[in-house]
Amino acid sequence: MDPRQTVSVVANFLIIVGLVIYAFTLFAEYESRGRWAKNMTGLLAGIGMMVLAIALLLTPANAATIMQIAHSGASKVLLWVSTGLLLAAIAAFGAITYWRPLRLLHERKIESDLHRELPKIP
Repeated sequence: MDPRQTVSVVANFLIIVGLVIYAFTLFAEYESRGRWAKNMTGLLAGIGMMVLAIALLLTPANAATIMQIAHSGASKVLLWVSTGLLLAAIAAFGAITYWRPLRLLHERKIESDLHRELPKIP
């Protein structure tokens, strides 16, 4: 692969990643806002960005690059990374779920200690 083609592939990849991130930002804005008109424009803009990213991804040069990456065995590495991240997410959810009741008990104890120290005013 010549340097010019490498720069083109990297630039395309960065543009596609940027479009996808911006599209997800628009989707998040669509979910978080309460106004229907802004919601609809955010949703349509997000879908438009995703379709644009797919269109840029499906060019012949990008497809050839994807074929080269697929033959290199990168999918196995990505599968292991994905599995590790999913296991980390499960562990984080478990830890948060386990620690929340303990934190609430600690907050109640602090609150009761504070009320115990206050003088009683008739």
